[in-house]
Amino acid sequence: MTEIIKVTGLCKSFGGVHAANNIDFSLQEGEVRGIIGPNGSGKSTFFNLLTGIYTPDEGTIIYDGHNIAGWEPHRIASHGIARTFQLLRMFTEMSVLDNLMIGCHCQVNYGALSAPFAPLTIAREEKVLREEMMDILQTIGLADYAHVTASEMSIGQRRLLALGRAIAMKPRILMLDEPAAGLSPVNVDNLMAIVMKLKDKYGLTLIIVEHILKVVMETCDRISVLDHGEKIAEGSPDEVRDDHAVIEAYLGKEMADDEVRQLLAS
Repeated sequence: MTEIIKVTGLCKSFGGVHAANNIDFSLQEGEVRGIIGPNGSGKSTFFNLLTGIYTPDEGTIIYDGHNIAGWEPHRIASHGIARTFQLLRMFTEMSVLDNLMIGCHCQVNYGALSAPFAPLTIAREEKVLREEMMDILQTIGLADYAHVTASEMSIGQRRLLALGRAIAMKPRILMLDEPAAGLSPVNVDNLMAIVMKLKDKYGLTLIIVEHILKVVMETCDRISVLDHGEKIAEGSPDEVRDDHAVIEAYLGKEMADDEVRQLLAS
């Protein structure tokens, strides 16, 4: 497989707290990578560094031949890295379809100033985009809700909408931040089945931060484990499950390893 992203020596501090401390990370095209760790381990900081929310103090993030460390989020998104957020961010008074249309704004070939001069061209492009967005809605199971306002959607449907909006950006890498947060077990299974369907349909590379370990263990090819801003382990789900450093990071030294392995597998 081809390496699609390579992170070297990534550091970020907030005051005296090292939220990311000399992290190395590489990702292969087509891979499904999980990022796990206990609360405060640096997962969200790492995500925010990759997507431009934070600027690293040190280190490089090489993607598509560019060091994107310090790029603004919209520039990173336009180069093919899309993400969802743990806290759902959407235009609640707009329709489901219009929320997706906003998601693909960086893909259009016109701006506000060109509208008066090429209305037919713009109308044709809008028609094509709407058809593409409807195809996404069909894939994620929300086609029947295209003209319903986002405020009327359930939490599970909003999670799907956030996923669809990220897909609308036509990414190469899709980063999912706690995609199953707040969902019932049945809806978690449904969501992850749709995620894998989207991966296959659009040829995506996935990075998933998720506190529901069952999701990561059953979905990911490889898992990176963070603790106190450092990467403490990396490998297949089985390798990570049996890593003593991971067991200690999650539950300390009070429990026997076999007990913790059962919890990590459940």
